Amino acid sequence: MLETLASHLDTIAALAPKWGFFVIFFFMAIESSFIPFPSEVVMIPAGFLAERGELIGTGGALGAWAGLVALAIAVVCGIIGSLAGAFLNYYLALYLGKPFLEKYGKWFFVKKEPLERACEVFNKYGACTTFVCRLVPVIRQLISIPAGISRMPLRSFTLFTGLGAGIWTAILAAIGYALGRSAGEISYLELVTRGKEMVSNNLHWVVLGAVALVALYFLASKLAMGRRA
Repeated sequence: MLETLASHLDTIAALAPKWGFFVIFFFMAIESSFIPFPSEVVMIPAGFLAERGELIGTGGALGAWAGLVALAIAVVCGIIGSLAGAFLNYYLALYLGKPFLEKYGKWFFVKKEPLERACEVFNKYGACTTFVCRLVPVIRQLISIPAGISRMPLRSFTLFTGLGAGIWTAILAAIGYALGRSAGEISYLELVTRGKEMVSNNLHWVVLGAVALVALYFLASKLAMGRRA
């Protein structure tokens, strides 16, 4: 799938000066929903195009900051798109329920085994999984479904999902931005492939960092509750 999608990036990149940020939002919403779509194909090229000045141009009032401003806007668009797709999963699960998804989920690209695994992880570790699992391939799209099934409070769901999506999109976009500075002339397929390898080689550190943040969150919450008591 990666090779097929990357082969069309030249066509999509031509739209970047005018529609780039909307394209980022649209495809990240798809990626975060039940439709299988790799976020690497979206955010790595987004960072690359931001550095090359193909999202908002170069120079002008922003000067040397144009690339970083474009990078920041691309990340924000990616986060909002991720939240939109996650909300779709959340409300589908909320209103349809687990029995319906187990029976008819295949028509929504939701297979029974991954769904069971996502529900198992959510039920075992609780709401914080909507944060940590946003950084884990395959399960990242599905973790919103058990959150909807269990009627997780929307405010907490939005916070944890937004934080996880923010870290993930920022990492991918930063990789694309760095490659935009160092890679010279490179095809989009090679760009995405190299970026994905960089993510895969360091994913364990990302997940460990997320787990550490969750641990600090619970520690701080426990200390705050102790002081109140």
